[in-house]
Amino acid sequence: MEHSIGNHLKVIVFQLHNEEYALPVEYIGAIERIHPITRIPRAEEFVKGVINLRGVIIPIIDLRLRFGMPETELSEENRIIIVNKNGLEVGLIVDTASDVIDLEMDKMEPKPEVVGSVAANYIDGVIKVEDRLLILLDLEKILLSEQHVQVMKEEGQRPYEI
Repeated sequence: MEHSIGNHLKVIVFQLHNEEYALPVEYIGAIERIHPITRIPRAEEFVKGVINLRGVIIPIIDLRLRFGMPETELSEENRIIIVNKNGLEVGLIVDTASDVIDLEMDKMEPKPEVVGSVAANYIDGVIKVEDRLLILLDLEKILLSEQHVQVMKEEGQRPYEI
């Protein structure tokens, strides 16, 4: 895993539908309160629209919808995690963002083969930290749409080289 330092990986932990997820902090630009979101015509359902964050227009993805979870009304608890992967800057709506922790990568289990779970496609692995189970996400797969992946495959490109 290229984003680990030695045997440790620093991650931001956030919640979605009573589960804890993690993303490497190296991809995190900011954690923001909910901003007014402008809808984009004909965007995929999980793309909520765009925000203007300090003069930069950033597309916003609702991770609940991306993972096939039920949509909820946005509240003061929700956060937008601004991620940046190879120049692609996107905001991810999460239920809450809780803390930054170091994970021991040798404790990471491979992703579970959960039958029928949309979210399983976006999991990099699972790590147990004390009495918590953290799901480490694959940011590249989250950011690419299925249509984008299909077009790239048809053009003979490898879809996960963002």
